[in-house]
Amino acid sequence: MAPTDLHRGRRTRVAATVVAVCCATASPPAGAAPSADEAKLIAALRKAHPGTQFSEVLRSPVPGLYEVWMNGNVAFVAARDPRYFVFGRLFDTRTMTDLTGPRLQAAAARQGSTAVDAPAPAGVAFSALPFTDAIKTVRGSGRRHLAVFSDPACSYCRRLEPELEGLDDVTIHTFLVPFQGMALPAAIWCAPDRDAAWHATMQRGSPPPVDAAARCDHPVERNLELARRLGVNGTPTLFWPDGSRTEGYVPRATIESQLARTTVEAKP
Repeated sequence: MAPTDLHRGRRTRVAATVVAVCCATASPPAGAAPSADEAKLIAALRKAHPGTQFSEVLRSPVPGLYEVWMNGNVAFVAARDPRYFVFGRLFDTRTMTDLTGPRLQAAAARQGSTAVDAPAPAGVAFSALPFTDAIKTVRGSGRRHLAVFSDPACSYCRRLEPELEGLDDVTIHTFLVPFQGMALPAAIWCAPDRDAAWHATMQRGSPPPVDAAARCDHPVERNLELARRLGVNGTPTLFWPDGSRTEGYVPRATIESQLARTTVEAKP
């Protein structure tokens, strides 16, 4: 299972500032052969989290802290205790330099995707989104519509789910994106009841079995391409009926306010 809620518990202390952000969408940078310590750490991470694709581990400028790449996402892990992940950017307060940003930019450029720090499009044609590629959850009349790009391995996405659960008269379209690995989103989509599997994973921490040999025809790769086209650089990202967006975790009151402001009785 992919790492979940790894921000909770005691926080790793580092000698520079890490600015917490949602999961970024870039590929790992090309690098030399891993050192013995790096190889040992990536082997331990793969054993602890078999559902996550760890592609590279590199030393960071902070002693004992490693940069861990996970199929399009980067985190920082202390080698002495790899249980805890810090998602964000490493920032050198002495030189006032963002150390992670250029690496994300270079990785995105290599794969031909939108640069991580490029401005997001102003809006989208909400009704034109491919809703058949999303998990559809209807509550009450379902008259209000909301689209969410979410990664089941993202802790902020898990925090958002209880806020969405409290909404009424809403249809939520959840686009599964594999920023932290393909296996878990694919397993959720391929479950007999994907809506139930999604909520069990996000609210109870009970994901379906991840069986790479039993894949169905899922839209997760298409969702990743869609996210790139729309400039979705992190999860969760919420799209409102008027085509505007909100990035990151938001409380229920804010969601209700945005739905009231933006709902145009969209019927996708």
